[in-house]
Amino acid sequence: MNFPNLYRLRQRFDATRVTDPQQTVDAELQRLTLTDVKPGDRVAITAGSRGIDQIAAILGHVVRFFKDKGAAPFIFPAMGSHGGATAQGQRAILAHLGITQAAVGAPILSSMQALELGHTEDRLPVFIDKTAAGADHIVVVNRIKAHTKFKARIESGLMKMMAIGMGKQAGAELYHKAALNHTFPKIICAAGRVVLKKAPVLCGIGIVENGYGATAAIKAVRAAGIEAQEEELLALSKRLAPKLPFNDIDLLIVDEMGKNISGVGIDPNVTGRNRDLLGGFAHPVKVKRIFVRDLTVESNGNANGIGLADVTTDRLVAKIDFAATYKNAIAGISLEKAAIPMQFATDREAIGVVLDTLGLTPARHSKIVRIKNTARLDIVEVSEAYARELQQRPALEICDGPHPLRFDANGNLPVMIPQ
Repeated sequence: MNFPNLYRLRQRFDATRVTDPQQTVDAELQRLTLTDVKPGDRVAITAGSRGIDQIAAILGHVVRFFKDKGAAPFIFPAMGSHGGATAQGQRAILAHLGITQAAVGAPILSSMQALELGHTEDRLPVFIDKTAAGADHIVVVNRIKAHTKFKARIESGLMKMMAIGMGKQAGAELYHKAALNHTFPKIICAAGRVVLKKAPVLCGIGIVENGYGATAAIKAVRAAGIEAQEEELLALSKRLAPKLPFNDIDLLIVDEMGKNISGVGIDPNVTGRNRDLLGGFAHPVKVKRIFVRDLTVESNGNANGIGLADVTTDRLVAKIDFAATYKNAIAGISLEKAAIPMQFATDREAIGVVLDTLGLTPARHSKIVRIKNTARLDIVEVSEAYARELQQRPALEICDGPHPLRFDANGNLPVMIPQ
């Protein structure tokens, strides 16, 4: 097959970033004047399953702040059914993210036991981690970003962590099912408000990342202001979020997918591709085919989201922990996201099949975009079919090319090393 040549591009995003996380965390928490925290108080601090920039360091700074007040902070996993819905599995996820007792200076108390805290206005029970519920204070720490299932004023962040993450498997499974009847935006806010009213939530700390995956903002807010603050931070997150260089794509090559990249491995907010019973959402990107090449080590075999791809590789499928993947997909009421697409022994074979199924467009003239993953879009490769558009996009820097689509001796693409 006559494969197209590729350019390597550099995209420029807003590089706003927090230069001193410790100083920022301290200043934000000091601003709240937390005089209700007394020496000896037990402070439960959330830790999710996402790969958030500097998350272990940020949690460590939060721990030290409360230790300096004489309190006894601890970390607890707030990640719903992730980690195979086991306490050991969730502890392992945190360890992969660098969140250990040695790293953050506080014990990691992992348990899947949950208490029923109350009910929403629609009579849905609200659950909370039993260990956290017994603490004197709860500090909710999470990244604020666009959700992969829906669009609303509150999406993925502090409210979702209180509703689903802190609700353990019981909350995660119930709310995903209920979303088909009551909608996710309504459930997340309703359950989050019950947690704020009945649990000892002291404050929230929202994290926003820039287009390079670096921490752009850290904001602390008292419990009563969490919902309003999150809405503001979500708007900032969407403004800073990275985007693909072009919207019309024949083949999107994704070098790696994973739970540390997106809750569904391949972020629909980037690709525009979403398979879900809740339906899709309007998006400017239109991709005909997605080829995902590998699964990150940090995913621990959880390949939820593989069903968003059209083709994949034998090596990725060999790394899948089907029990963890299925449990995650079932809890999310998204069986389709765990469906294994066509798999091939080599990248060359997979790409060849895709380019041969794009209608009458010759392979050499197909519009190909290659990315490392949906969180790293600063360095990308695009085919010559975009040459004319590149001339009209001075913000896209051509690093090199066009060069042939190269394969190694095994028929696979070499690692795309950022420059």
